[in-house]
Amino acid sequence: MPITAIVLAAGEGTRMKSRHPKVAHKLLDHPLVWWPVNAAREAGADRIIVVVGNHADEVRAVFAGDDDVEFVEQAERLGTGHAVRVVRDAVGAFDGPTVVLYGDTPLIKAETISALVAETTARHNACTVLTMLPPDPTGYGRIKRDESGAVTAIVEHKDCTPEEREALTECNSGIYCFCGGRLTANIDKIGNSNAQGEYYLTDMVGIYAEMGEPVSAICAPDFTELLGVNSRNQLSTATMIIQERINSRLMAEGVTMLNPSMVWVGPEVTVGRDTELLPMTMLWGTTSIGDDCVIGPNTRLTNVTVADEASVEETVGYDTVIDSGATVGPRAYLRPGTHLCEKAHVGTHVEIKNSTIGRGSKVPHLSYIGDTQMGEGVNIGAGSITCNYDGVHKHRTTIGDNVFVGSDTMMVAPVTIGDGALVGASSCITHDVPADALAIERSEQHIIKGYASARLERLKKEQ
Repeated sequence: MPITAIVLAAGEGTRMKSRHPKVAHKLLDHPLVWWPVNAAREAGADRIIVVVGNHADEVRAVFAGDDDVEFVEQAERLGTGHAVRVVRDAVGAFDGPTVVLYGDTPLIKAETISALVAETTARHNACTVLTMLPPDPTGYGRIKRDESGAVTAIVEHKDCTPEEREALTECNSGIYCFCGGRLTANIDKIGNSNAQGEYYLTDMVGIYAEMGEPVSAICAPDFTELLGVNSRNQLSTATMIIQERINSRLMAEGVTMLNPSMVWVGPEVTVGRDTELLPMTMLWGTTSIGDDCVIGPNTRLTNVTVADEASVEETVGYDTVIDSGATVGPRAYLRPGTHLCEKAHVGTHVEIKNSTIGRGSKVPHLSYIGDTQMGEGVNIGAGSITCNYDGVHKHRTTIGDNVFVGSDTMMVAPVTIGDGALVGASSCITHDVPADALAIERSEQHIIKGYASARLERLKKEQ
């Protein structure tokens, strides 16, 4: 039976005080709206529809390239019931279980969505409500049940009597699973006779109860799954919850963290056993860390692959591959297209861009290597630079195996340095260097004895 997930993401989110839509703000390295969409995917949703409105293009851009996400625009924002009706009018009848989620409720788990769907199908419910038991229910709609435990209504906090506020502690999360066919047929029954003049999906519970259609509820095992994000303070709270959730899982799988509260790992990142993540480490995107690595401190890696037994210290890296046994940092910058081969070393204040550093090769300190193919066993002296840009085009540098490049050397691309060659310190290499050759380019050194003291005396006389 196909499962449809509708994710409501059309609101403006004025409390964020932002030029951007609320659901585009990031929790770890993904926008808020990504999280419920991904949870729906993991729960097996066959169709995912995101309702957009405010800053619709920016929300669509979150899922650029994701073929499994559809969009429906809610031009007028007239409530949650209206949003679902707009989807029905745009895509046609709903088929199978239809889950309604929210773009600003990022902590919902896939297994909770699956349990909601299972309850709906097992009981042939018209609607199943996901509820919660927060420590403080103030402000939440309360669940009313009959003697059999069936849900009969959802009463808003402001409409509860003092006795009901005391007795009714089970709260509505706003997340539902509907029978698609019955939702299609009955969504138009929601009215807007309220102070806001809006159509609320909550009303479907009472409508179904009056019709005699089965409605039940399941309570989320952890109320924090259902916390919404309406402000930057709440975004911070949600971030800490998901951070703790991910880090606890990683530590249970064999990852060491000296201080888990100071490590941030994105949901698509993988980390191997016996790897240590030191404080102020951030791992984003599709980063993959192997076994027995040390990452950090003060390190941010995005879409970086790190093989076993590598060390990456105080480094920023993007779209980079680091092979086994390689060492990086402290204070290195690895830009897209970098490949550090087995046991290569990139050291302090070194920047690498779109280059391969061969097996066992070293760029220890204060150097820039760009658009370079470097062989094995190469040593690059301090302060050396590949001059790869002529102001219009980028050019390649090729360095063979076992080359020694002295400190403060400029290699002006395009240029090739052959296997085993030596390059003298402070050289500017503008022509190819044959294998096993010495290349040295320096101006002649001149010495004028007594010049320093004579200059000082002259300057004193001029005062």
